[in-house]
Amino acid sequence: MDLFEQKNISPMLLKEIREPFDDDNYIFELKLDGIRCIAYLDKDKTILANKRNKNITLIYPELHEIHKQANARCILDGEIIVTGKNGFPDFFALQKRSLLNDKFKIEMASKIAPVNFVAYDILYYDGKNLTNLDQMARKKLLFKAIKENKYISISRFIENQGIALFNQTKNLGLEGIVAKRKDGKYKLGKRSNEWIKIKNLQDEDFFIVGLTIEDGSVKDLILAKQEKNKLVYKAKMFARLSQQEKSLLLTTALQNKSKKPFSEIFKDEKDIVWIKPKLVCTVQYMMLTKDGNMRQPVIKGIRSD
Repeated sequence: MDLFEQKNISPMLLKEIREPFDDDNYIFELKLDGIRCIAYLDKDKTILANKRNKNITLIYPELHEIHKQANARCILDGEIIVTGKNGFPDFFALQKRSLLNDKFKIEMASKIAPVNFVAYDILYYDGKNLTNLDQMARKKLLFKAIKENKYISISRFIENQGIALFNQTKNLGLEGIVAKRKDGKYKLGKRSNEWIKIKNLQDEDFFIVGLTIEDGSVKDLILAKQEKNKLVYKAKMFARLSQQEKSLLLTTALQNKSKKPFSEIFKDEKDIVWIKPKLVCTVQYMMLTKDGNMRQPVIKGIRSD
């Protein structure tokens, strides 16, 4: 079936390394602190899907007409961002928007904290699947396919100078950079050395499997990873979250109570409500310690995808 008609793309994934590098075989882009998004732009409609293929179009009404900026039917890979007052991506403002489901609140938020779709790849254009073209050919077609405006833009890149660009992101407090092989193909749903992220700060996704509740409000989160088809305990963190996020947690806990997934810890669990792993928590941290714990962890937000 035609790639556009399927609308079930799993985006290409990134490997991660710690040290930046220079290489004539790579281009380098800013890593944007946003939400990964696949945009299906037809002649009369825009459809947006996150990396888990959930339709998120209704959450971002200001993007509903970006198909008018495309010269032909296309599929774009990119990032949805909110630009803060300092001109840099504001993940926390975007996180608040991603949790909204009330139509009136969504419309208000689209005016107070509008988003922008930043395209960095094109997978399909004018009836052709482009995933077997090399990176530079796809970049060239991307600039041909899209007319930029305040709601859709194209990620810029530089060649060779990965170290200089990374150092600049450190100076500015940005998330990091992405290196992409010039001759690399787009590998749907695959992770390879053809796309490499190099970050100033680390972040990781965890399942929320338990809550502690104090005076009717969420106090702590119990976080886990799925390893070898079972949940493995990773951290207990104070829930410095918005009221909206706490309400989502309480509602989810009421509807999805579960048994304790760990047998070896939390023997005194009177204050813990165990829940099914329906929500994901993103934690940002400096680095891992020798024993595998996160140094200076901060909860960036929660989501239901």
